Amino acid sequence: MYAEGAPRLRGELLELGIPVLGICYGMQAIALELGGRIEPAAVGEFGRARLDVREHGRLLQGVPAEQSCWMSHRDTVFEPPPGFTALAASGESPVAAFEDTGRGLYGIQFHPEVAHTPYGSAILTNFLEDICGCDMAWSAASVVEEQVRRIREQVGDGQVICGLSGGVDSSVAALLVHRAVGDQLTCVFVDHGLMRKNEGEQVISAFRDRFKIPLVAVDAEGRFLGRLEGVTEPEAKRKIIGEEFIRVFEAEAARIGNPRYLVQGTLYSDVIESGGGHGAATIKSHHNVGGLPEDLEFELVEPLRMLFKDEVRQVGMELGMPERLVWRQPFPGPGLAIRIVGGEVTKDRLEILRDADYVLQDEIRSAGLYRELWQSFCVLPADLRTVGVQGDERTYGYVVVIRAVTSDDAMTADWARLPYDLLERVASRMINEIPQVNRVVLDITSKPPGTIEWE
Repeated sequence: MYAEGAPRLRGELLELGIPVLGICYGMQAIALELGGRIEPAAVGEFGRARLDVREHGRLLQGVPAEQSCWMSHRDTVFEPPPGFTALAASGESPVAAFEDTGRGLYGIQFHPEVAHTPYGSAILTNFLEDICGCDMAWSAASVVEEQVRRIREQVGDGQVICGLSGGVDSSVAALLVHRAVGDQLTCVFVDHGLMRKNEGEQVISAFRDRFKIPLVAVDAEGRFLGRLEGVTEPEAKRKIIGEEFIRVFEAEAARIGNPRYLVQGTLYSDVIESGGGHGAATIKSHHNVGGLPEDLEFELVEPLRMLFKDEVRQVGMELGMPERLVWRQPFPGPGLAIRIVGGEVTKDRLEILRDADYVLQDEIRSAGLYRELWQSFCVLPADLRTVGVQGDERTYGYVVVIRAVTSDDAMTADWARLPYDLLERVASRMINEIPQVNRVVLDITSKPPGTIEWE
């Protein structure tokens, strides 16, 4: 709150006579504007915390007096502003929720919108239905109807090109645009050599054979690996890959008549993490947000830009997408390049990581846990080797890191408690089947303080 250039709340927004709910930084902004006491705490709260409800008031009506919640802060409200009632506290937050019902002002320090706050949806429902009187009319069908209308208004009779990765985001975006403008859309699938095992063939088969969408497949592995040679800095990787995607699209667009519009599966979480909006910090650039070149020659069509992943999946089901595609775990646009960390991306390292990831996914699916996880993947620390003993020989091999998390929207995540016997099978197979690997470790960091991906 006290950092140079930190966003401040415009006080007149609190005098409009409409309900206001401040979440996390928003609560602190309300408290600071109206005379509360906010100071940096000796200990921050990042991750799961216990919440003790002292007064339910209007905002916390109907939730348990003791519950868990998800925190991400160091600055803390120690005293609410005059006229406010302190409703709850946590271990490091003397005031974790407050309200002034007379003025319609409410605040909570924790994040109610994430799965790791079990009663967060109930709190948001209290605010939206009871306090604001909202009509809860959102549906996937209404999103499809609205976006089809908007796409037609934006595109008209113009030609459209879509960068298809095969992930749920770009797939849903492509199906939405295809429903809106039909064969005005051409999908371009760029195989940059950074995908998981057999993924390229699966994408081509699904969209050409099942959805009958015009599709151009481009083998660009050599081009991308050439650009990534010698690059180790993660943001540089992302921006190179984002730029190269666009250059490939431009080349393909020239072959099919220079479409004016480019479809991208940008989500709201991508916009937030890329620093979208005034005062938002860049956590990492997404190649479909912060990694685009400034001389972009397309006009963007982003029908999912205001949706989170769970909402995108509902839209996908509404569009008739097969369940296996709808529930496919998120995969970053830069692919395996950002899962080779601290070193150069090479073809050999990609093969090691691809084989390790295949083993992990195979065992997780066999255990029936795939749908329970938000993401499960492997990380290869590129320049790290460890000593091992295999047979009668000393080895000096790569370390593979297993990363598995639970989440609803990727804004926060908790590390998944995978069964020990599953971890044992995964580690044994990786070491036995991949000669270059001699050690497997597990990442047990939540988000925050870490991010889901390592880069």
